[in-house]
Amino acid sequence: MTKKLGAELLGTALLVFFGVGVATLSFGFDATGPSLSAGVVATALTFGLVLMGLAYSIGPISGCHVNPAVTLGVWLSGRMSLDEAAGYWIAQFVGGILGALALWGTFSTSPFYSRTRTGLGTDGWGSASILHIGMGGAFIAEVVLTTLFVFVILAVTHKSAIGNAPTAGLVIGLTLTVVHLIGIPITGTSVNPARALGPALVVGGTALKQVWLFILAPLVGGVIAALLHVAFYGRPEPVALIAVELDDDAESVTVIEVAEE
Repeated sequence: MTKKLGAELLGTALLVFFGVGVATLSFGFDATGPSLSAGVVATALTFGLVLMGLAYSIGPISGCHVNPAVTLGVWLSGRMSLDEAAGYWIAQFVGGILGALALWGTFSTSPFYSRTRTGLGTDGWGSASILHIGMGGAFIAEVVLTTLFVFVILAVTHKSAIGNAPTAGLVIGLTLTVVHLIGIPITGTSVNPARALGPALVVGGTALKQVWLFILAPLVGGVIAALLHVAFYGRPEPVALIAVELDDDAESVTVIEVAEE
C-alpha cells in the first residue's frame, strides 16, 4: 500500500507540474504567442502525453489514478475498498499541492512572473474563463468532460478489455487530450480535483473562491461514469479468499478463515 500511495502522490505531482506548467507558459507567459489555438493544443497534448507516460510507468503499481474523480469511479464500481480509496485521495491531493508548489517555486525565480498576473494555470468561470462562461455552464462542462474521461478509463481497464491492455495507456492519454481541447476555452479544464486545488491554493483570490466547483463537478462526473460503467459492464464478481494452515508434516490442511472480497 505504501508503494501505491507513493506512486499516486508522485504521479499527481508530475501531472500538475508538467500540465499546469505548460498551461502557465502558454496563457500566463504567452510563450505560444497570440494564437489561442497553439496554447490550447500545447497544453492538451502535455496533459495527455504525461498521463500516458505515467499510465505505463506507475500503472502496474497503483493503477495510475492520479485523480480523485477516477478513484471515486473505481471505488463505486467495486474495484477497490473505501479504505484504499481514502488513502489514494489523500495522496493525490498532497501530490497536487506539492506539484503546484514546485511549479510556483520554479516560475517565481523569473523576473517576468507575477503570481496574481501570470497565475498558475488555474480553472475558472466568468471573467476567469476564456469564453467568460457562466457558473452553470462551467459545472455542466466539467461534469460531462469528467464523465467521459472516467468512463473510458473504467472501460479500457475492465477485465473484458484485457486483450487491449497494451494500448490502454494510449487511449487514456488521448482521451485526456481531447477533454482538454474542448475544456480549456470553457473552464481551463479541471476534470481532476487535485489538479484544480493545488494551483488555486498557490494563486488564491478568484481561483481559490471558485475552486469548489472544480472539485465538486469532477466528482459528480466520476459518480455518473461509475453508474454507467456498472450499468453496461456490471460489478465484479466477489472473490473467495481462503486462509489455510498446514500442520508440520503437511499431511493435513485446516481452513481457518473464509471471506469475500
